[in-house]
Amino acid sequence: MCPLQELLHLCYPQILQIWDQRPSACWSVVLIGCIWTSCHFVPNLTIGAPVIQSLRKHTDAFLDCHLMVTNPSDYVAPFAQAGASGFTFHIEVVKDEWKDLLKSIKSAGMQAGVALRPGTSVEQIFPLVEGEEHVDMVLVMTVEPGFGGQKFMPEMMAKVNILRKKFPWLHIEVDGGLGPSTIKEAAQAGANCIVAGSSVFGSQDPAGVISILRSKVQDAAMRGF
Repeated sequence: MCPLQELLHLCYPQILQIWDQRPSACWSVVLIGCIWTSCHFVPNLTIGAPVIQSLRKHTDAFLDCHLMVTNPSDYVAPFAQAGASGFTFHIEVVKDEWKDLLKSIKSAGMQAGVALRPGTSVEQIFPLVEGEEHVDMVLVMTVEPGFGGQKFMPEMMAKVNILRKKFPWLHIEVDGGLGPSTIKEAAQAGANCIVAGSSVFGSQDPAGVISILRSKVQDAAMRGF
């Protein structure tokens, strides 16, 4: 695990937002990284391993994959073989059966993350961070998962703050409603990995939006969150 200060620049444009309309737009931001969702846990089936494989042929970027699925273990091998860098599963679907899943993700050469939706208490993921074999990242959903363009839920920042204080070394990602108007609150709470979809791809200046998100996280980290 790299020191937190070396990874303050993480910002993942969410290609789910533009894949159906403008697949070529992905390439303009692929050096930043990307994240998407996949079937079952939410009703929308979007992007899977074949797209990862296609992207991997053209970039060495960190491909951060958030799987909203009820059976994440079935996807570990396909995503790893396709070239995924990170594999994030939901705590709500694994219950207490996460140890084998975590081992399989890391054995496949990917970083492991665990996500929790707004109604899930943050305490439920503590065992996944405290164990000898622990996750590399926690994703705090700041909207209900499954649909883009929702409003940021500021009350979720309490979870981020708890995680940052309890696990100073941890990568904490936030996803949902993040943009120039909400990034400061997320960064000050302790988030250092930002997922943004609508605010990036709906902008006339995607690179400018990414720069704003990145700079706010850097500023907060330099102040110790």
